[in-house]
Amino acid sequence: MEAMMFAGNADLAASTTCRDRTAENRHFFAAICDLNGVLRGKRIPGGKLQAVRDGGIRMPLSSIGVDIWGVDVAGTKLTLESGDLDGICLPTGRAPVSLGWAGRDIPLLPLSMQKEDGTPYFADARHLLASVLARFAEKGLRPVVATELEFYLLEAEGEPAPAASKPGTISGDFDNIYSLDELDAAAAFLDDVYRAAEACGIEVEAAIAEGSPRQFEFNLLHQPDALKIADDTIFFKQIIKNIARRHGHVASFMAKPSRDWAGSGMHVHFSIIDDKGVNIFNDGTDRGTDAMRHAVGGLLATMSEMTLAFAPHLNSYRRLCPGGLAPTTVAWGYENRTSAVRIPAGAHAARRIEHRVAGADANPYIVLAAILGAALHGMDSAIEPPTPLSNNSHDADCEALARDWRQALDLFLASDRTKALLHPEFVIAYSACKQQEQNEFGARITEFELETYRLSV
Repeated sequence: MEAMMFAGNADLAASTTCRDRTAENRHFFAAICDLNGVLRGKRIPGGKLQAVRDGGIRMPLSSIGVDIWGVDVAGTKLTLESGDLDGICLPTGRAPVSLGWAGRDIPLLPLSMQKEDGTPYFADARHLLASVLARFAEKGLRPVVATELEFYLLEAEGEPAPAASKPGTISGDFDNIYSLDELDAAAAFLDDVYRAAEACGIEVEAAIAEGSPRQFEFNLLHQPDALKIADDTIFFKQIIKNIARRHGHVASFMAKPSRDWAGSGMHVHFSIIDDKGVNIFNDGTDRGTDAMRHAVGGLLATMSEMTLAFAPHLNSYRRLCPGGLAPTTVAWGYENRTSAVRIPAGAHAARRIEHRVAGADANPYIVLAAILGAALHGMDSAIEPPTPLSNNSHDADCEALARDWRQALDLFLASDRTKALLHPEFVIAYSACKQQEQNEFGARITEFELETYRLSV
């Protein structure tokens, strides 16, 4: 990741196009992003666009912290106990984006939530990431970030998109990583995704066919604006879902949609530039600078207690298991894809860190806040990482990631560093959300459980 000129979040290449399309529409969406990375908001008449730009909209503070089913989270005490107070949702500064909705393609005006007194509400993870980036800015530093998104293109029943006879549509049975045939078969879908992304100022690089049937990966272009990358990742996921629906398919970002398929990750690449645009990880050698290694040290020191940020759902832990390239241990290495943190080879000027823990199901704002906050902590504290691994990190004698969802929540809540590196208000809201989801899953009796025990005990 080489140094780039800074592009502000409000100054996007496609903003004029998006604004014009909004003016032509009778309605637009105004939305925030909740803790689970789900867009939630209102459908508003087009004539009210300027009023919303000027004053925002009101939504309950509780609405950004609902659980995965959209149910109020009791543990936040924001509903009955406090009268379900409103927050003020203000535009982020980005022009409306057209995300390819399968019905009428209504533009979306992105918002973020603050309290009535004008202070940020840190259950809005966009504020969380912004606060981490402010700590970098105080030191004259700026992260340069990119994300890689894996997903499955499925039928409604959950199977890979089947053979189709219509020319130009997805056809054939593939399970072949980097398959050009599979990319060619999905060309119509991929072309529509690229077009929608370009219209919204989202810069997308390569698309590849991954290692399981109908699993694909998109790489977003690295940028020195981590807040925009997080925005773009949220919007891009929605674009993929919407375009898939238009093509008669379902796009799933579930971390492990099938026992027999590879998991879907959201890998994060980042370097850090100073106020002169110099990559502070580059010392002209393959080893990298002390700053890079200290950043790695911070990532590893906080990784177990931060696992919940990278693996937020019950299903997330189906992916983090031995036998694949998703990590299970707190380890790093140069060009080692089995490790949680990898230092890719390549030009020294592009020296960077790849963080490989997060699943495609994670909230990008939370993931980037956790990664960048931990990296800065490592640099500030000069944390030395352990010896890098060159072999299979699953077999290494080192600390493990949280083994399951419940342990991840326990470690997250017990950590003082989590509260310090993120924000106490966020930790309370996020933990309450995950606890409520765990309680609901824990109360459900599955068919497998019934089949196993109903007659055998």
